[in-house]
Amino acid sequence: VELLGKTYPQDDYSNVTEKILSKVGKNLHNQKHHPLWLIKEQVKEHFYKQYTGRRGTPLFSVYDGLSPVVTVQQNFDSLLIPQNHASRRKEDNYYLNREHMLRAHTSAHQWDLIHSGLDAFLAVGDVYRRDTIDNTHYPVFHQMEGVRLFSCHELFSGIKDGDGLQLFEQGHRTADKQECHTMEAVRLVEFNLKQVLTKLMTHIFGEGLQVRWVDCYFPFTHPSFEMEINFQGEWMEVLGCGVMEQQLVNSAGAQDKIGWAFGLGLERLAMILYDIPDIRLFWSEDERFLKQFIVPHIWQKIKFQPLSRYPPLINDISFWLPSETYSENDFYDLVRTVGGDLIEKVVLVDEFTHPKTKKLSHCYRIVYRHPERTLMQDEVHRVHQAIEESAVRELGVEGRF
Repeated sequence: VELLGKTYPQDDYSNVTEKILSKVGKNLHNQKHHPLWLIKEQVKEHFYKQYTGRRGTPLFSVYDGLSPVVTVQQNFDSLLIPQNHASRRKEDNYYLNREHMLRAHTSAHQWDLIHSGLDAFLAVGDVYRRDTIDNTHYPVFHQMEGVRLFSCHELFSGIKDGDGLQLFEQGHRTADKQECHTMEAVRLVEFNLKQVLTKLMTHIFGEGLQVRWVDCYFPFTHPSFEMEINFQGEWMEVLGCGVMEQQLVNSAGAQDKIGWAFGLGLERLAMILYDIPDIRLFWSEDERFLKQFIVPHIWQKIKFQPLSRYPPLINDISFWLPSETYSENDFYDLVRTVGGDLIEKVVLVDEFTHPKTKKLSHCYRIVYRHPERTLMQDEVHRVHQAIEESAVRELGVEGRF
């Protein structure tokens, strides 16, 4: 595979498709006036203004040009993700080969950036995951990672009688803290994290925003939380965060510090903020979409005017599965490769086991609808036929068409 001027030998792990490779280097988050660029710039400006060092310079440095090609070590091992963890599966990731992959999250850069001596940074970039097909999922999306580390002095300096307080102890891991952290340190880090994120979301969505925190699990933070905001009467999850696993911080050479990390999806925020109904629109080159975001300043209120909803065309496809390995995501990838952005949604509507042969059959409903124009039946028929032929050829299924 040739990508961004480098060559990667293929092996039994290589599964990245031409379709996906064509998205690498597009960097929507760096295209001026793109909605994802707007969100990135809003977050960046908020952090630059809100958090400054002693000399008035921004505390957080921003990295938005890091290559999406990372090693498996960076994407998983450095984040303490176990060898047998489900998130490593070929079915869920785009591998160039056993060693290299397209990053599945911006967290892949945490270790390197801490190791380079940084205490506070934001990393923004395109991330890649094999997933279902519907209006909120796309195999490429954009994330922003935030990390902040504190020394003992920084964390406790503003605290009354804070002199005797410590970051570390030898204790036990509980639901609320890691074995090596003191309760005081974790409480302060957690308080700072939630305050920073509440301020950020209030800044983006407006005063009076209701926020709630849900306990969750990530391999590289503990305790961990998801943040939900109440937007137009609905609770929506907008990001994940937590106190960084000390083992990760230590291995990156910052063993005298404690820190927090968060990761948020730019598409998620943009879809909520601008009321964009379909994630495929972010890849649109249609003027009617793009010109709505050309605004004099990044905080300009934008009410997205949807391009009219074109009628969908719906076709089903049924086939007997091969006896060997079959993964639904392989089929979704194939559909995306052949049909591209004509495909709005794919749903598994029926499974049937033949009583005699015990063969398993799947029936998928494919919804064809272009975000920018009306589709013709014969155009869809050609694509659908190509999907059928491709499924037989590439996945070894037996068609029931």
